[in-house]
Formats: sequence, C-alpha cells, structure tokens
Amino acid sequence: MQTHVAKRVEIIIEAVMERRLTAALTDAGVTGFTVLPVLGGGGRSGVWSREGQVTRAGGMVAVIAIVAPERVDPLVEAAFAVVERHIGVISITDCEVLRANRF
Repeated sequence: MQTHVAKRVEIIIEAVMERRLTAALTDAGVTGFTVLPVLGGGGRSGVWSREGQVTRAGGMVAVIAIVAPERVDPLVEAAFAVVERHIGVISITDCEVLRANRF
C-alpha cells in the first residue's frame, strides 16, 4: 500500500483555550483536527492531574492535526499566536498517511 508524507502537529494547551485555538486553526485553513482530554502530566510547574477537578479550568487538552508538509507553517503560526501567552507546547513530527487527498 502506498503511503504519503505528512506532518502531525500536536498542541497541548489549557482546556479553556480550546475554542480559541481551534478557531485559529480553522481560520488558518486547517480542515481537520482531533481534540483529546489530557489526564495529567508534569512540567516546569511540577506534576499535575485532572483527578478531583470539578471544572475544565485547570485541565489541559491535546489538539492533533495532520497536514501536508507545505501546510504546516500556517498551522504552527496560528497555533503559536494562541499558545505563546498561555501554558502549552507545540510538537511537530513526520508521519505517513494512506489517503493524501484528505490532508
């Protein structure tokens, strides 16, 4: 089966910023993404967990988008404009997809 090169961009950000981030991605031409809850983690501020939280205020989400390599720069610029003022991280990895016309 033939595969095609793509980029996977994963953005971890505060849950309260999810709508602003996904709107920025859509405005940048991203046609698909997935949002997942983040259960916990650790960073410069120490270890944290969603356990016992009543609201989304202290939680994080992961927003994942897979795009053609030539579309990664506008996506990252839009995401960084939201993430730079908040807790979050953006990672970019190479991946392969089966249906390139979807990305």
